[in-house]
Amino acid sequence: MSTVANIFQRKKQHLITVLPDMMVVEALQMMSDHNIGSVVVAENGEYKGIMTERDYARKVILKGKRSSDVKVSDIMSTDLPMVKPEDTIEFCMGVMSDKNIRYLPVFTAGKLTGVISILDLIDETVVHQRETITHLRDYIAGYA
Repeated sequence: MSTVANIFQRKKQHLITVLPDMMVVEALQMMSDHNIGSVVVAENGEYKGIMTERDYARKVILKGKRSSDVKVSDIMSTDLPMVKPEDTIEFCMGVMSDKNIRYLPVFTAGKLTGVISILDLIDETVVHQRETITHLRDYIAGYA
């Protein structure tokens, strides 16, 4: 059974962090520069939340605000469920589906160790299915 730890083994884990008092436009530029859909919000090494493209769309654009006038702390998501490296892909998919979210912070011993996205879960599921198909083909070929 695949876990969050399996995702971290396959994926480069490079967290891009921003400060809560940074202006949204600056955080968006960082997201664009790194081709990512979210940034971790931290202060003094402590996790505060995550700012996502969805946060920007719903809390800035749709409200007619300017990203240069809004701080990250004003729009970041702070109530995301937290998962652990040993949690299964299926569990994480269920959490994301139930909460209608696309990102989950991953914690080990109370410390943020990464963030996974719905795309990470889909990619891991595809990899696992390909491995299963390969094993089945090899098994069948052994009996041919």
